[in-house]
Amino acid sequence: MTGTETTARRPSAASRRVGYAVAVLVNGLLLVLIHGWPGWEAVPFLTPRTTEVLTAVDASIVVGIVANLVYLVADPPRLRALGDVVTTAVGLVAVVVVWRVFPFDFAGTFDWALVVRILLVVAMVGSAIGIVVSLVRLATGRGRLS
Repeated sequence: MTGTETTARRPSAASRRVGYAVAVLVNGLLLVLIHGWPGWEAVPFLTPRTTEVLTAVDASIVVGIVANLVYLVADPPRLRALGDVVTTAVGLVAVVVVWRVFPFDFAGTFDWALVVRILLVVAMVGSAIGIVVSLVRLATGRGRLS
């Protein structure tokens, strides 16, 4: 190893498990907020077309919950890489569905629709990059690229 190389160290198992548990709780809370109280209908800029994206958004959240529950039991680097591929791919599908349906109505003078469209494109590009990186991690068995 030369002096310019660095080795990525994983956080401790305990801190990783805390992170996984928090992710499960936050995603579960998100599902409650969307479908329970106050519900997506309480968000003033969401239109009735929001129902057309809920299945994809719910799938993304549920896949994240399942992945993090699995990681609570075991989280070797290859399993994490596989989970990242799956969760990111499902998330990408959700973003594409939101892009196509675009269930937003932004009243006012500022063009928030343009801002949201730009953010959705950034999310799509970032997701595609994330999938490629996770596939490389899966193929090499490395927890992180260093």
